Amino acid sequence: MLKKIICCLIFLIFLTTGCGKKQTEPEIISDLDVIRDRNELIVGVREDTKPFGYRDKDGNLQGIDIELAKEIAQYILDDKNKVKFVTVNAGNRIEKLNSKEVDILVATMTITSQRLRVVDFSQAYYVAGQALMVRAKSDITSLNQAVLYGPMIVVFGTTAEKALRDTYPAAKIIGAKTYQEAYEMLKSGKGDGIVADDTILMGFTGDKSVKLLPKRYSAEPYGVAMRQDASSDDLKIAIDELIGNMATDGKLKKLYK
Repeated sequence: MLKKIICCLIFLIFLTTGCGKKQTEPEIISDLDVIRDRNELIVGVREDTKPFGYRDKDGNLQGIDIELAKEIAQYILDDKNKVKFVTVNAGNRIEKLNSKEVDILVATMTITSQRLRVVDFSQAYYVAGQALMVRAKSDITSLNQAVLYGPMIVVFGTTAEKALRDTYPAAKIIGAKTYQEAYEMLKSGKGDGIVADDTILMGFTGDKSVKLLPKRYSAEPYGVAMRQDASSDDLKIAIDELIGNMATDGKLKKLYK
């Protein structure tokens, strides 16, 4: 009996001391508040994806993604010039986002289920389609035919690379770090075609020695990427509101033009 009483007393002491110490959850610091306190938006962008992100003859960043980033800065900081651009590529952009080197990515980034495991996205602001570019004198007329010819060129880390490997596992694929490098590989004959988003490949169609085939092989919705964390919730809401407003009032279409 005495043993039972002692056990009950120990249990009550443990229970009361445990309840007395209330665990406080760590405060969530909103990314939106951090940006506003800093008074600057830091955005990861591409510089090799004309007309979305590229450098003009003076070395300045231009393009749809650049202008959208400025609109986001205007919306949350009331000044489109309060934005700092950090150039990224397909291989390092998620790392730069999750390491907090940048606040968001506006970098021709397709929304996919695989990427949604590691980052969050805004609603889509553009829908591209994967296409095939070949040399102007090439006899290739389709992707099915192209994979039988020889090496296909992709940019490492893109949805085009994954789609090509999944659909044509036996295809010979060579990779580039940037689209400019991929384009130069095609021109020099290192590969027989580039598989990439049509919007990006269109940036090279001023060169008559290459041609963009008409068929599209997918739908590629581009979204603004944010960290997959509760701290990004307010930022996502703000960016979704902006994109929704721009789609409604025609600003998105104007931006594309």
